[in-house]
Amino acid sequence: MDEAPSRHLLRARDLIDARYADPLTVGDMARAAGLSRAYFSREFRNAFGESPHQYLLTRRLERSAALLRTTDWSVARICFEVGNQSVGSFTTSFRRMYGKTPTEYRAAFPPAADWAMVPGCVVRAYARPQHRTFREDALVPTP
Repeated sequence: MDEAPSRHLLRARDLIDARYADPLTVGDMARAAGLSRAYFSREFRNAFGESPHQYLLTRRLERSAALLRTTDWSVARICFEVGNQSVGSFTTSFRRMYGKTPTEYRAAFPPAADWAMVPGCVVRAYARPQHRTFREDALVPTP
């Protein structure tokens, strides 16, 4: 399609991008676009090169790949967090898209703990002694 996608299709795509973890149906997406399901599906495919359902599944896989790289969550937790219903089908879809199982994909990146950035001010605040020895801490106000 030579021209930019219509605003109604962008509304539906934005819905998918924002709520990919929800159980969205093509009917939900079509309602967001204000179109019938069949017309919406055809126009979406023409504008974005894939069906609305394929786009939704791709978003879920992209998000799961990001979580595998940046968290220590289990594969099952990631699977359900992004809106998939079955770990087996998630693993199959993930392998088809990335060429590796989720576990193999995660192993190719450093552990998430290596990427955890804690600002120095936070480290200093939590490293400070919790029990103060100053006299004013021991004073009890009199009524």
